[in-house]
Amino acid sequence: MTSHSNSPQHTREHHATDQGMPGTELVVEVGNIAHGGHFVARHEGRVIFVRHAIPGEKVRIRLTDSGDSSRFWRADVVEVLEASPGRVPHFWKQADSLGSWSRGSAPVGGAELGHISLERQRALKAEVLAEQLKRLAGLDLTTEVEAVGENHDAGLGWRTRASFAVTPKGRLGMHAHRSDAVLPIKEMPLALAGLNAMMLWELDLSGIARVEVAVPANGSRPLILLAPEESTSPKRLHSILSQLPHEVSVASFDPGKGEVLQLRGRTWVQETAAGHQYRVTGEGFWQIHKDAPETLVGAVTGYLSEGGYLEPGAAVADLYAGAGLFTAPLADAVGVTGSVLSVEGAPGTSRDARKNLHGQSHVEIVQGRVERVLHQRARSFDSLVLDPPRAGAGKAVVKQLMATGPRAIAYVSCDPASFARDLGYFQQGGWRLESLRAFDLYPHTHHMETVGLIVPAG
Repeated sequence: MTSHSNSPQHTREHHATDQGMPGTELVVEVGNIAHGGHFVARHEGRVIFVRHAIPGEKVRIRLTDSGDSSRFWRADVVEVLEASPGRVPHFWKQADSLGSWSRGSAPVGGAELGHISLERQRALKAEVLAEQLKRLAGLDLTTEVEAVGENHDAGLGWRTRASFAVTPKGRLGMHAHRSDAVLPIKEMPLALAGLNAMMLWELDLSGIARVEVAVPANGSRPLILLAPEESTSPKRLHSILSQLPHEVSVASFDPGKGEVLQLRGRTWVQETAAGHQYRVTGEGFWQIHKDAPETLVGAVTGYLSEGGYLEPGAAVADLYAGAGLFTAPLADAVGVTGSVLSVEGAPGTSRDARKNLHGQSHVEIVQGRVERVLHQRARSFDSLVLDPPRAGAGKAVVKQLMATGPRAIAYVSCDPASFARDLGYFQQGGWRLESLRAFDLYPHTHHMETVGLIVPAG
């Protein structure tokens, strides 16, 4: 058995007087993975959700969220007493729980599975997906979580977008898990090389509350978004602007209002996928993994085309359409004799879709809530593409979708729980899951992406 002795020197073993207090350390056996990147352990009948563990390990944990009245506790691993064969050295110093706690602080979030081999990560994600499908949709189904892109990159260098906080001292940082604490960082190994080359962690960002960075995978001009604090003066903002690389576009933005103000260059980035160019403004949604757009478009159009649901002259809809990632290839497939309805709720992103699909007379871009648009435009479709936010579509929208009478729905999801819940609603309405693929579009995190083909059971 392997032991990793990176525990703080002054550990605090539990006693009857301090049991359950945050900071208490316990020794536990680690059970199965749970949705959300946690692993289930038990101590004297209490469930503890442990991060940075692997099933089958014996570990020392530090309670981070606990109390006698809590239904369950949360904890981080601080020492591995009996290691899993799937454990590997963490690639990122600031996200490594063992090393971080030995230095006296929590790890940053964002790479919570970085201590696990990629092969084991994907197997664990497949377990989570199977468990959610069983629990929420009553399905016994095991689906492989597929690797995406190059397999020799160790799961690094894939993020085209990253969000950062700023420390009280004005340094680029990230939050610890479920914490307001902002920890300084010196690298972002999951991001494209272009993001790391900006060296934003070397700058004085005092006066900025949040930083968003977009580095398109096609090599086009990056964009940095700065969210100033209310007290930040224009002079201070200009001083920060002067520190940023000249070849990068810079804009300020208000997360609450969704407003983007040009400071230098442009307020948008140019993305490429499936033979199309896409303009994405400000914080507008775009798939994070550099290979995600091509992968997901291929999966969606593959399902619909192979089933005969996406042909010239067909009527299709792209719901929660964003800037039009799926809308453009759908328009190609149905041709000018067909029609595509593209629905997106965010005004800015919907404007991007209009620009991206300009000149496509058989495409209708509508900005509004999906449920409202479907209610106002009672019509039938041959097939639908559904790519809702993490919370899923919900029972009311699923009912509306079935009422439009499509022969098939391609459902793209970034959350196995909301996907399984919505699938349960489809099944209650007489539909079934025809096919399912899962993709590891977020290596070293607990996230995954699924594409399901859902059809009427008859």
